[in-house]
Amino acid sequence: MTKAPVFVKIDKDNLNIKSLANRSQDLGKSGTNKKEVIELEGKVVENLPNAIFRVQLDSGQTVIGHLAGKMRVNMIKVMPGDRVVIEMTPYDLTKGRITRRMR
Repeated sequence: MTKAPVFVKIDKDNLNIKSLANRSQDLGKSGTNKKEVIELEGKVVENLPNAIFRVQLDSGQTVIGHLAGKMRVNMIKVMPGDRVVIEMTPYDLTKGRITRRMR
């Protein structure tokens, strides 16, 4: 087993050594943490352009949801009246990602 090479970037202004092994941290990107995702069920009320849907949650709240990438790739059709599972972040509770169509 060989180790991947670790590159080192030298910041000439402050002479700080930064490791580029974890580039996502250096670029300020953070992946979606599964702990931060809220999954809710709802019913599709209306189709909007570009695979966007208006979904009414079981609590009565209406949110905007877009299809997840795997649903687009597998060409899963979502129609008004379908029950769906929508993932939302705690930062914006008016938008979400449709991850599953229920039967």
